Amino acid sequence: MIIIGTRGSALALWQANYTKDVLEKKGHEVEIKIIETKGDTSQQWNTSFDKLEGKGFFTKELEEALLNKTIDVAVHSHKDLPTESPDGLMIAGVSSRENPADWLIMREECEDDTQKFSLKKGAKVGTSSARRKSQFLAFRPDVEITDLRGNVPTRIQKLKDGQYDAILLAAAGLERLELDLSDFHVEQLEPEEFIPAPAQGVLAWQIREDDYKLSDVFDSICDYDVMININIERRILNLLDGGCQLPLGAYCYVELNDQDRKLFKVWVSCSSAWDKQPKQLYYETTNTEDLPEKIVEHLHRISAKNIFISRDAHENNNLNRWLTNLGFTVECKSLIDLKKLTIKELPKSDWLFFSSKHAVEFFFMQKPDIGTTKIGCIGKSTSQAIRELGLRSDFIGQSTDTKLVGKQFAARVGLGKVVFPIPRDSMRTIQWQFAKQQNVIDLPIYATLKVPYEVAETTDLLVFTSPSNAESYLEKNKIHPHQKIIAMGEATQKSLLKAKVKETQITTPTSFDDMGLFRAILATL
Repeated sequence: MIIIGTRGSALALWQANYTKDVLEKKGHEVEIKIIETKGDTSQQWNTSFDKLEGKGFFTKELEEALLNKTIDVAVHSHKDLPTESPDGLMIAGVSSRENPADWLIMREECEDDTQKFSLKKGAKVGTSSARRKSQFLAFRPDVEITDLRGNVPTRIQKLKDGQYDAILLAAAGLERLELDLSDFHVEQLEPEEFIPAPAQGVLAWQIREDDYKLSDVFDSICDYDVMININIERRILNLLDGGCQLPLGAYCYVELNDQDRKLFKVWVSCSSAWDKQPKQLYYETTNTEDLPEKIVEHLHRISAKNIFISRDAHENNNLNRWLTNLGFTVECKSLIDLKKLTIKELPKSDWLFFSSKHAVEFFFMQKPDIGTTKIGCIGKSTSQAIRELGLRSDFIGQSTDTKLVGKQFAARVGLGKVVFPIPRDSMRTIQWQFAKQQNVIDLPIYATLKVPYEVAETTDLLVFTSPSNAESYLEKNKIHPHQKIIAMGEATQKSLLKAKVKETQITTPTSFDDMGLFRAILATL
């Protein structure tokens, strides 16, 4: 008989019963024993979870029961476990990973598609996770963050009762409990953007170190691919000497590269406190040796620099705010002027495709009647500009490889016709991916004029948001050996290389948005 120890919440019982089913299918007799933890008791009091989670408040009593041999295995949500097991205990195995993402669940009257995460301005958001607070406030400093306590059904009920406009919860728990969320709008936050807790969505099976027989049992059901990924995530947590009270997100995902080798992709978000600006990093590598150590060392060496960004500052510009919050001196100035070209007649088409926020702005300022024409775009920033007009994109190209996006979009369109609102000197990279060029209609809507401007030689980092901005910069400035460059997109990089800028000085972001630029900037430090 294998005795499983578990907390008594609905989610904990789901986890225990899931484990019981897996073990019974292997032919074992299993019994479940409920044990109350300090974390369960503390939910009745005014104790914020960011002071509890990760310190053993949800695990200590289960571990004591293991050591006392009143249970044989403890089932944990892996993200709740301290990074080191007590003497005499070990993690014998881990489950496959459920959805690692966080979900923003909001009352329907609080939905606003023009805002980031579709949540209205000034909303009251419930969460007691320091990590979620830190990242959400970075994107939405206008919201009010309030602690949220109780098990998952209790938290949902508090939202339903109107105590909050929205709440943040782990997707895995919601999916496991199959709760009815039909009364709410659910915004699924991408784990590559809103980074989950280390090991989020994974169950851990903890046993006594000397229980060799049970070790073999869990060895047979362990998902070792998941274990490798979450070991990277939790090692980062361990090196930073923090539990879940540390505002840390770490997410590792693996895919095969062109040589059929495993490519490890790691996203990290870390701040010193829940109300401080998080640092964001992205790594990808086929060699994981000392990878957590390299990431943590990189986080520690990030320091404020002087930076020039080739676009004008705007009040709602996240990048400027994030950098300023980290102590950077930021100078913003567009090195080009844009002149509107009047649309005389909008050609009939099945699709419109926008490659920049400028294209969106100059097209829609002329109030064209697009009827039911579908909309495609590249990048989250362009998509957000479309959303701010109360519209939705039917296709969003996420890759920074514009040729790949063009091929993906052409496949989506099929034999349909597409109008491309473009600058007069567009490189037409997306359009050239269409086999039938007669289905491609270029619509010039603005012209680009260079405005050269002298930038101080002491500037450490240069961010060029377009080829035209890079070319305009070089008319009045040199690139100095100490300077590092962020080039937005392949075309911008090519224009710099053509001007004999060293390739080793140039970094390109992994996404066409402020977060992509932010991570690329911090990656150079």
